[in-house]
Amino acid sequence: MGKNRARWREKTATGVAQVLWSLALFAAAAAAQDPGQAYPSGPLRIVVPFQAGGSTDMVARAIAQKLRERFNQPAVVENRAGANGTIGAALVAKSPPDGHTMLLVQSGFVSNPILMRNLPYDQARDLAPVSSLASGPMVLVVNPSLAAKSVKELIEFARSHPGELNFGSPGTGSLSDLCAELFDVMAGVKMTHVPYKGSGGALAVPVYYMNLMLALPYVKDGRLRALGVTTSQRSPVTPEIPTIDEAGLRGYEMSTWYGLFVQGATPRGIVARLQRELASILDQADMKERIAADGMTVVASTPEQFAEFLVRETAKYTRIIEAAGIKAID
Repeated sequence: MGKNRARWREKTATGVAQVLWSLALFAAAAAAQDPGQAYPSGPLRIVVPFQAGGSTDMVARAIAQKLRERFNQPAVVENRAGANGTIGAALVAKSPPDGHTMLLVQSGFVSNPILMRNLPYDQARDLAPVSSLASGPMVLVVNPSLAAKSVKELIEFARSHPGELNFGSPGTGSLSDLCAELFDVMAGVKMTHVPYKGSGGALAVPVYYMNLMLALPYVKDGRLRALGVTTSQRSPVTPEIPTIDEAGLRGYEMSTWYGLFVQGATPRGIVARLQRELASILDQADMKERIAADGMTVVASTPEQFAEFLVRETAKYTRIIEAAGIKAID
């Protein structure tokens, strides 16, 4: 009886060991098929291709802190400013395809392949979209000295003064510039572009498109007049400001957004895992509040949704740039 019990124990132990071994092999095979299960395996880095202290940088730092907490891995933000974001983008494009180095950009990033002939990387091939993180409006503001008090009045004034009305922006091809160029094309008017460094230029020209939250202090103290937001829906931050569409220019829509990329050859399993973690992070109340502080709302799109969005944005930017006659540079 004792011998039978011993043999039974031995067989049972052997069977359990075989089952555990089989499960281990299955888990290893699954991890090999889906590298996202083992991600991350080391420190994380978010490259921001702009100077420290801006809105993109602050959002990146908030996300980095959350990633540290979720993954128990170091996560740092590295600022690599210059050439409209292409220096930082090139760094990520040439990084190992393991998802540990990320790129966080703003919407104007889409215009780089259209405006620059000799990028040091192929934006469509070398950078894989992970997620659009948030989006929000720009706002059309005018100097109070300008007679126009609405979008319709601005269009009428610009039509009666072709080429005489100036609009400012941080530079050719910037989102602010493209918002104005789209307005010109859709309204059938022609304003003159005057580039300025920094948003302070908004006070020096009659017309300017600004980040909503940057514009609010100027609007509240009367130094600027807000005519409309660029998105298709009013901003919850300023529900009293109409959209440009409803204020007189039907079909007008532009938005500013944050998006995250990794190296283009990063396995899909890693991209999907990173996106799921980001979506969970962005759903937290404090992150929603942080995004809202920039006048934006959380998006947290899937990689596929973000890729489709980028195709639409690129097509829109291309049409605007071609219509405005903006030439690509070497």
